[in-house]
Amino acid sequence: MNKRILLTAACFVCIMIAKAQVDSTTEMTATLRYVGDTTKPQATEFYRPVPPVVTPGKNCGDAPSDAIVLFDGKNLDAWHSDKDSTKPAEWIVKDGAFTVNKKSGGIITKQRFEDYQLHIEWRIPTDIHGSGQARGNSGIFLANLGMGDEGYELQVLDCYNNKTYVNGQTGAMYKQGIPLANACKKPGEWQTYDVIWHAPRFDASGNLTDSAHVTVLHNGVLLQDNFALRGITRYIGLPHYIAHGPSPIKLQSHGDPSEPISFRNIWIRPLN
Repeated sequence: MNKRILLTAACFVCIMIAKAQVDSTTEMTATLRYVGDTTKPQATEFYRPVPPVVTPGKNCGDAPSDAIVLFDGKNLDAWHSDKDSTKPAEWIVKDGAFTVNKKSGGIITKQRFEDYQLHIEWRIPTDIHGSGQARGNSGIFLANLGMGDEGYELQVLDCYNNKTYVNGQTGAMYKQGIPLANACKKPGEWQTYDVIWHAPRFDASGNLTDSAHVTVLHNGVLLQDNFALRGITRYIGLPHYIAHGPSPIKLQSHGDPSEPISFRNIWIRPLN
């Protein structure tokens, strides 16, 4: 073996040893790799990447500067009918809010989303009647997968002094995730949902590689804590997954006979 080969081999060994030392002592997360002398503070101080500047809304619940506004109190231009994507949403807009039109069906966003932060406000009417699931029933389908109620439903319902099955009450991921609390306000008061949604992932063959996860706060109270869904919402039967990509959001027009509910101040921040 000549000197050149010996020198090359020695250099290679030194590089591999150095790399192994760095990998074993400096990697902390998928995005931060500590390089250098970790006994010095500078080794754990990072200046890149710089997070983007986002201006928060003036008041709590107002849309931040990077949000997509889905309802600004004026029109439903960001939505279409769930029966026909060429037809406009026909719910009733009045006084900065809109009310479910039970005769026209649900409404769906024109845009599709994958992972996101969603803010939405809703109100049960003061004159609400009915009990159980027949009292102010609606749903927010965090990813709608086609005609009808197919997708992942976050339940909207009046559960202020109104009992029903717990995996179908306000804040439930319908028939799957029981909420951690009942934070309902009285009928007639505006209520808020703040949602963090991470859509499921599938490989090229349509096999599930990562479940959908959701975090939900209702009126500032945590109801779903990074809950892992077992599939799409099923009224009858067990949940299962259907491969899909970015999807629209749907607001449900439920068939119960109680007075229709209202929504306002809806915005979304895509996270990817």
